[in-house]
Amino acid sequence: MSGKIIEINEEEVKAHLGEFVRKTVEETLNAMLEAEAEQLLNAQKHERNTDRKGYRAGHYDRKLLTKADEVNLKMPMLKKVTFETAQLY
Repeated sequence: MSGKIIEINEEEVKAHLGEFVRKTVEETLNAMLEAEAEQLLNAQKHERNTDRKGYRAGHYDRKLLTKADEVNLKMPMLKKVTFETAQLY
């Protein structure tokens, strides 16, 4: 019987974990942008109500470099409401 039962490739594990973290950061930031848009509009996506303050006009892509690597953000475009996110430095 061989002395090794399991062989682990550390580089593959690091690459997989790095991609997992990057994807999680990307999903979290996009969810936060979506929630902020809903709050500004006073309505969820496709929701019809009389208190609605504006309308969606799609989104545009923006790249953001993070410690977890570059992520793709889907920036909401809104009509009748200004969408501005806080800039952190």
